[in-house]
Amino acid sequence: MATPPPPGAQPPQGGPFPPSGQPQSAPGQPYPVAPQPWGQAWGRAYPAPLPPQVNGLAIAALVLGVMCLLPGAGLVLGVLALVQIKRKGERGKGMAVAGIALSATGALLMTLALTTGGARDAWDGFRDAASGAGTTFSVKKGECFDAPNGSLEGYTYDVDVVPCEGRHDAEVFAEFRLRDGEYPGDDEVEDAADRCYDLSASYVMDTWAMPADVDVYYYTPTRQSWRYGDRQVACVFGNEDAEAGLTGSLRQDGTTLDADQFAFLQADALLNEAFEGLPDTDYVSDDLPAHKAWAPEVVDALEQQAAALRAHDWEPGAEKAVTAYAKALDRAREEWQGAADASDADEFSDHWDRAHRLTDGPKAVTAREALGLATTPEISDEEGAGGGDAEREPRAQV
Repeated sequence: MATPPPPGAQPPQGGPFPPSGQPQSAPGQPYPVAPQPWGQAWGRAYPAPLPPQVNGLAIAALVLGVMCLLPGAGLVLGVLALVQIKRKGERGKGMAVAGIALSATGALLMTLALTTGGARDAWDGFRDAASGAGTTFSVKKGECFDAPNGSLEGYTYDVDVVPCEGRHDAEVFAEFRLRDGEYPGDDEVEDAADRCYDLSASYVMDTWAMPADVDVYYYTPTRQSWRYGDRQVACVFGNEDAEAGLTGSLRQDGTTLDADQFAFLQADALLNEAFEGLPDTDYVSDDLPAHKAWAPEVVDALEQQAAALRAHDWEPGAEKAVTAYAKALDRAREEWQGAADASDADEFSDHWDRAHRLTDGPKAVTAREALGLATTPEISDEEGAGGGDAEREPRAQV
């Protein structure tokens, strides 16, 4: 007996039932069946229907809306996308609607930007947010980095942090935040960033170790990044020759110095701080009274410096050299006292000259060598110590 087809199945055309007019089988005999397996006659598989594709105009409208580019084109493409989606049954209606909304907002802001300065700033912020520009610039103290174009001047939105041991463009020596509130303006931000010069001395305590071609640079918030909470000022060292760069860390502070080196440079900083009060004139003769009023500050600094050196418990290998240097500072203090009592600019400059040879002379070099510090004095080409041809000697500066 023939096996019946699966329930619910329909016999295919030309299947086991003979067409009209053909001989029939005898009663009780099975119908003649074509030699086909059941898998071909009844088990054919049909592919599932594919989902409708996403409309290309909807994608384009969304991209133009997000990037705030050609808002008019974004609006037109969004409307055309809705028409095609409805006619063709495609997907992407949500993208088309979002593109229309964003493009409409961009068109409104652009219109306002052309008529009002405040609205123009809003448009800049909206555009920068979409493109990624104006975001906060963040680096940490002690990090070294390479600038994208190798220059430390101009605008930079991101840098590549690299190890300080190798060649790099800059090294971060300080960072601080500006106060919250409205953007104070470019000039005020730059004035606040001048604080970097004062902070450099706490990172490189040994001014003798600072290379002559290294200068101070800083990164400040822009008007755009200020909107996103950027208040950070980054103070960095960089080479005046951008192509030369820096190699190795310049850091000389409590994290890198031993106890004796740190104590010596702390005492040395007292004299550097006193020189920050130097009257702002080219020549001593330009304002002798101001120089004479300033000289006692140097006298006090030298007294404190010598006392600090004598109070520290030095390692045996350095004690003798440091003690000799403290005595040289005592003699330098006497010279500065003579400068304070000088009757004219030439006499003042003579005392300054002799004092300098004591504070930065052979005794200082010997003490530094014993401590493993730099032994080449910092040189500063300053003009005008006296009223005539007297030359102002180089002095320790930050």
